[in-house]
Amino acid sequence: MAVGERFIFPFCAVCLFVTRKGNGMKRCFGQIGKLKRDKIEEYCRLHAAVWPGVLKTISECNLQNYSIFLCDDLVFSYFEYVGEDFDADMEKMAQDPVTQEWWTHTHPCFERFAFDSNSEFYHDMKQIFYHP
Repeated sequence: MAVGERFIFPFCAVCLFVTRKGNGMKRCFGQIGKLKRDKIEEYCRLHAAVWPGVLKTISECNLQNYSIFLCDDLVFSYFEYVGEDFDADMEKMAQDPVTQEWWTHTHPCFERFAFDSNSEFYHDMKQIFYHP
């Protein structure tokens, strides 16, 4: 995957920024989405106790430093991909039964928040600054 190339996740599009990390590459992703006001508390409750199987899959799919931030009804997520085959890892995540079940709880918390036809719940963000 080249710098600036987009990957369409099953429910969102993400922006990609590639940096060097040791001998390999680290891909940094930023996403923004909008929660339904009546689901903010539920979304926060879910993420206060993420299921161990979901965390295991995130790690097995080479995602690191995954964070989600909340400001009013907007959520911003950041993660770094350190694997060799992003598409294969995202497919592995999408096929994981525990993650699929998790998504049945988290996806309904979101409003449609799209700036273009490539995103449904999250919108691409362009990284404009990086300091290692």
